[in-house]
Amino acid sequence: MLALLGPSGSGKTTLLRLVAGLEAPTAGRLLFDDEDATHLSVGERRVGFVFQSYALFRHQSVAENIAYGLRVRPRRTRPSNAEIKRRVAELLDLVQLNGLDRRRPSELSGGQRQRVALARALAVEPRVLLLDEPFGALDAQVRRDLRRWLRELHDRTGHTTLFVTHDQDEALELADRVAILHRGRLEQIGTPDDILDRPATSFVAGFVGEAVRIPAEVREGVLRIGAQYVPAPAGQRAGNFDLFVRPSDVVVTDGSDEALSAKVVGVRRTGPARRAELSLGEGLPTVEIQLPARHALRKGESLQVRLATVRLFASGTRAGR
Repeated sequence: MLALLGPSGSGKTTLLRLVAGLEAPTAGRLLFDDEDATHLSVGERRVGFVFQSYALFRHQSVAENIAYGLRVRPRRTRPSNAEIKRRVAELLDLVQLNGLDRRRPSELSGGQRQRVALARALAVEPRVLLLDEPFGALDAQVRRDLRRWLRELHDRTGHTTLFVTHDQDEALELADRVAILHRGRLEQIGTPDDILDRPATSFVAGFVGEAVRIPAEVREGVLRIGAQYVPAPAGQRAGNFDLFVRPSDVVVTDGSDEALSAKVVGVRRTGPARRAELSLGEGLPTVEIQLPARHALRKGESLQVRLATVRLFASGTRAGR
């Protein structure tokens, strides 16, 4: 399961449409395993496509929607009516919609409609399953439930799955690998741990994990952040850098040579945690720290923090050092 993650306009949906055969590449080849699928028709590719808007036929029942891809096959490859009925029943069980086969889409919840759309895509026994923002139209709780269900479904069926999302948590929770796209360029592809812990470019470092970019300088083993100085990471070369700081990187400390002075400029509650916005110096972007809700901080309060992780990327470059 591969997630395609990136800002709007980065090329995520275009890539799905190329795989599906709905768009033609201007260069390069598309391979399904070792087979060149670049010039195969949409039908020959056997790709299942699920859209954010469900794209269900409103005048058809759930069962008819699921069976659609099988019934429109050419006569020589079309299953018998009995086989189609068996396959629909099997898929209704797989997506946990038993007993709803005669309902119309308008009689279903958003989550149920998305399950019907997935069942319809699976009915054609696709070589590749494509999901374009499959949960984008659903509320937060339904999204969470369907994410867990989709991962379980994927593990049961074993389909190669590509899905587009703007939700970083969704991508990192669901996917075996994540591809970060930016302006039509593949910035990085790797496991969720690779993407989070070892960003390959400054864009990935700034895009994933709510990171804030802060100008920094390294000279003679010392890292300067604004008017403050802390030891630079061992072996770090000198130069001007962009420092990327995530909320999880900032840790309250009692003071050490690695400590930075910070002032609380804002506090807010986020569910079971509390987030504080911190200033590390005049003219610098503020950073956030996440703490247990019981840890009370007040606006204007001063404290000492350290960076548990230091991510430095040479200023004006794409790659990290």
